[in-house]
Amino acid sequence: MSTLATTIEAILYLKGQPLDIGKLAELARCDREDVEEGLIELMDEYAHRDGALEIVETVDGYCLQLKERYRFLVDLLIPIDLGVGALRTLAAIALKGPISQTDLVELRGSGVYQHVPELVAQGFVRKRRQAEGRSSLVQVTDKFYQHFEIDQLPELRVKGAAPAPSAVPDDEEEEGEPEHSEED
Repeated sequence: MSTLATTIEAILYLKGQPLDIGKLAELARCDREDVEEGLIELMDEYAHRDGALEIVETVDGYCLQLKERYRFLVDLLIPIDLGVGALRTLAAIALKGPISQTDLVELRGSGVYQHVPELVAQGFVRKRRQAEGRSSLVQVTDKFYQHFEIDQLPELRVKGAAPAPSAVPDDEEEEGEPEHSEED
């Protein structure tokens, strides 16, 4: 493996978050084209190893991460250390986000001011300033989806609104499957 590919590997390992080509070029002190070549070499190297790590491209950039088949070890070896209140705040952010911190406080109460920094520190939530207004927007990160093994969140519907059409007609529901009321 070339020195540049090894340098990129070290940067991705140390940063522990996705980095775009521009940031990698800045940190590796080389031009973007060289970083692209180094990434291709590095990704090829990881693709041909039988290891636990992989280099992947995400919407936020490239990252070094654990392969899917080893994710169960994360919960086993690094249990999440969040209280019930913080978990409920995280659930609210996941379901309503991106949401302004002000709206989140209205929804969950003033404990949000303690929960959000804790969730940001653990990497489950991203907080960013809005262009207008004083409140920050908060939303879940890729780590949230990976840790809780969620591909996508369900669409919320307003209480009292008509339910979405079911793929299975009511008279064909499986036996033993209880019907759920709006209050469930």
